[in-house]
Amino acid sequence: MANWRDGEATLRVGAVAVPLEVAASYRARTRGLLGRDGIDGALLLTPAAGVHTFRMRFAIDVAYLDRDLGVLDVVTMAPGRLGLPRLRSRHVLEAAAGAMAGWGLRRGIGLHVDIR
Repeated sequence: MANWRDGEATLRVGAVAVPLEVAASYRARTRGLLGRDGIDGALLLTPAAGVHTFRMRFAIDVAYLDRDLGVLDVVTMAPGRLGLPRLRSRHVLEAAAGAMAGWGLRRGIGLHVDIR
């Protein structure tokens, strides 16, 4: 998808549907999950190659995605950490720690986003 915009969508991980927030503007990407106590579903930062968890209140799962929404890597980050950028990453998906494993999201699979 070439024309990403801030808003709501649905993330499809196989047969699992997950509520998704898309942060495509500079302002939305910069705000990210800061100031929140959690997230219901996931947040897609686009474009993005890396993230940090400074000033965050909870641990998160981070999936680095290529331009076709293929999962390059999945890591869990505690608050106060700097994630190293991934070379081929074009998007970053964030969710509460442990959520991605529950959805079956892992390295090597492809994701699909349905924009509302």
